[in-house]
Amino acid sequence: MLNYCQKDKLLVLVISVLLTACDPPVQEHRTPQSDPVAEQLVRANQYMQRRHQDHISAFVERVGWEAEMTSSGLWIVLEIPGQGKRITENSRISYSFKSMLLDGTPCYNATEQDPKEIIIGKGGVESGVEQGMLLLRQGAEAIFIIPPHLAHGNFGDRDRIPGNSILICRVKVLAVQ
Repeated sequence: MLNYCQKDKLLVLVISVLLTACDPPVQEHRTPQSDPVAEQLVRANQYMQRRHQDHISAFVERVGWEAEMTSSGLWIVLEIPGQGKRITENSRISYSFKSMLLDGTPCYNATEQDPKEIIIGKGGVESGVEQGMLLLRQGAEAIFIIPPHLAHGNFGDRDRIPGNSILICRVKVLAVQ
């Protein structure tokens, strides 16, 4: 029979064995595997953006516009630079515009008598229009050629703008606050 001292030693031994036997398994460092579907989607989007830029480039050349392309893919034809206040983030602007598809089909418009009003950076308008507006001043007149990824994307607006449509938007900045 075991005395108290031997029992304590045995208990310590059993606990030690249990603790050392319960080491967590070694974690393998796995490199993340690439997702072939995600990679295909990225390649498809890049291909579509190149196609849209090729269409816009050919259109600009055909109509003889002197347009500049921004790093995001927005094309701008500056017709009248404007002399007023520069548009910045959070500027409240009113402007008239006519938008149409690349084939000339009219979409939407706002007149000088009934202009559209937006606050830059707060949404409510195509991101291509906001980006273009940030390059203008009060009194400016410009044409934005907006690829789908800066307009209504793959699905359009489900009304007048079909999916994957390039938009042309003629704008006149009426007021900047």
